[in-house]
Amino acid sequence: MTDKRLVLTTAGSNDEARRIADALLERRLAACVNIVSKAESIYRWKGKVEEATEWLMWIKTTQAAFPRVRDTIRELHSYEIPECLCVAIEDGSPEYLTWLDESVE
Repeated sequence: MTDKRLVLTTAGSNDEARRIADALLERRLAACVNIVSKAESIYRWKGKVEEATEWLMWIKTTQAAFPRVRDTIRELHSYEIPECLCVAIEDGSPEYLTWLDESVE
């Protein structure tokens, strides 16, 4: 087990995803953010099944930085309740994990 984390969120547009990614990198809260365009989401919201096109974001960070990542997503996101899931990274290449650690404050 490592202290590295993968945070998942979605955004309603590419511009919103880029704005969140830029802020996370500028604030040194993430080493890398992948934006996967035009994911189709089907979800239950306020008692109804909804569909939307979203931009999926994979955010590489550390356990210590996660609370600030979560707060930044909440601050910049347009959704009433933005997705913010934190997944522990069990293992990885030592070089990549070192780079990730050096990239996040």
